[in-house]
Amino acid sequence: MKQFFPILSWLPNYKKEYLSNDLFAGLTVGVMLIPQGMAYALIAGLPPVYGLYASVVPQIIYAIFGTSRQLSVAPVAMDSLLVATGISVLATEGTDAYITFAILLAFFMGVAQFTLGVIRMGFITNLLSKPVISGFTSAAALIIGLSQLKYLLGVEVARANEIHVVLASTFEKLGEVHWVTLLLGVSGIVFIKLAKRWNKKIPGALIAVVAGILIVIGFGLDEKGVSVVREIPQGLPAFILPDLSLEMIQKLLPLSLTIAVVAYMEAFSVAKAIEAKRRNYKVIPNQELIALGASNIIGSLFQSYPVTGGFSRSAVNEQSGAQTPLASIISAGLVALTLLFLTPLFYHLPHAILASIIMVAVSGLIDTKYILTLWKTNKLELVLLLATGIVTLTFGMVQGIVSGIILSILLLLFKAANPHIAFLGRVKGFTEYRNLKRFKDLETWDNLIVVRVDVPFVFVNIQTIKERMIQAALKGEGKLKYVILDAASVVHIDATGIVGVRDLVETLNEKGIRLLFAEVIGPVRDALYVNGLVTNKEDQSFFLTTDDAVKYCLSESYEKSRDQMAIQTNE
Repeated sequence: MKQFFPILSWLPNYKKEYLSNDLFAGLTVGVMLIPQGMAYALIAGLPPVYGLYASVVPQIIYAIFGTSRQLSVAPVAMDSLLVATGISVLATEGTDAYITFAILLAFFMGVAQFTLGVIRMGFITNLLSKPVISGFTSAAALIIGLSQLKYLLGVEVARANEIHVVLASTFEKLGEVHWVTLLLGVSGIVFIKLAKRWNKKIPGALIAVVAGILIVIGFGLDEKGVSVVREIPQGLPAFILPDLSLEMIQKLLPLSLTIAVVAYMEAFSVAKAIEAKRRNYKVIPNQELIALGASNIIGSLFQSYPVTGGFSRSAVNEQSGAQTPLASIISAGLVALTLLFLTPLFYHLPHAILASIIMVAVSGLIDTKYILTLWKTNKLELVLLLATGIVTLTFGMVQGIVSGIILSILLLLFKAANPHIAFLGRVKGFTEYRNLKRFKDLETWDNLIVVRVDVPFVFVNIQTIKERMIQAALKGEGKLKYVILDAASVVHIDATGIVGVRDLVETLNEKGIRLLFAEVIGPVRDALYVNGLVTNKEDQSFFLTTDDAVKYCLSESYEKSRDQMAIQTNE
């Protein structure tokens, strides 16, 4: 029961001293979540109140099923943009049909995540390498930020996921900029940024919201062209059963699967980062899928659109001292109280302030430090990062993440097909062997070479391994008699690898060269014997250490040369 309901592992053991920390963290995140939730709903193309709806039930459900004790599950910028991307081709933004599609998307996304968790597919995050995640996230942050230009500038800008389309439309409308709106939005950005620098615990976004409302009321800016939120429905979200028609499933299934994976990737990466910092509990991948799935399924029944764990909120929750998921329940309670009693206060909230909140939030997703690190350490993975980012910016977020996964797999195959192969020499006076390219003054011999292959022998790389070993052997100019394979790193050999080794043995034998094996692990040695690749006695083909193999070859050569000298003397 504790595995499926992690709340049973922390609630019965709850300590009184946790309450003050959880209460402070819950109120802090709740205060942050009210303006943030409304802002993210705008990104999704939904009325602001749906951001509040999505901040109540999902948090409570995750507190019951989730294994992270600080993860804050509610609307996030990236998934909100994915919602807008997918739903905008099915319905017109702002219509009842659009809202229905967004809520149904949460349901199908939840079903996908829940199912993946039940069948133990939590490892799917391994398909996304760090460069792909960084490239996709940085590009998504730019797209999200640019999508708010229409609210920041007070003009109608084309809504698109292609960065060039948004920029072109913005430049066309620069002459129509509403300067009061722009001043209000820029002031919000500056204030929130400064508040973060002064003290991260200051609720800069909420203060900006309050100040924005007061300024609009005080100067009557809504009557002078400044766009405001206006009426927000009061009361908790109603329970509504979804329309599970075949037509709806066909329309939303592909998009729901994409968002399910992206949302899980985002939440799990945040949860693991906090787990590494706290070290007093363990985040379980499959249970996290179940928890996120349940949050979206049940949340959709109460008019929630897709949610996941957020970077900034979870960081604030952890930094504020949250000890258990009770902090998230308190956050949900604060949002619920706002829906019940405080929504009329947000009537004069300017859209420009919400845009400033979004722009500040997503600016932190652009990881320039990691780009510089890759430039110094791994330019091939830097190309992967840039390619993912460029595809995301040019063609859209779904295309970006899919292309990133494909490129990651291709890069993995490329590296596997071109493994690290080292030619070794012996350290003088010792029995240790080192790479000839990395160390100097190593012992080498004309009649033998020592090769270390640092990968399993499988279909992807066996051809390359075979060709490089044969090529090195042929450079021996007739003097080479032995090739010693240091196989300590060869942990597996498949059927194609067996064929490749057989070809290698036969080719070397034709040249009068014998292949010996050193430090071979049991399963690989068994595979070689079973397939008839080694017919000599074990002590003549396999050696416990590389140095034993070298000594054997040197002694064999000495005996052969001594026998030849004896024959010549007799003649």
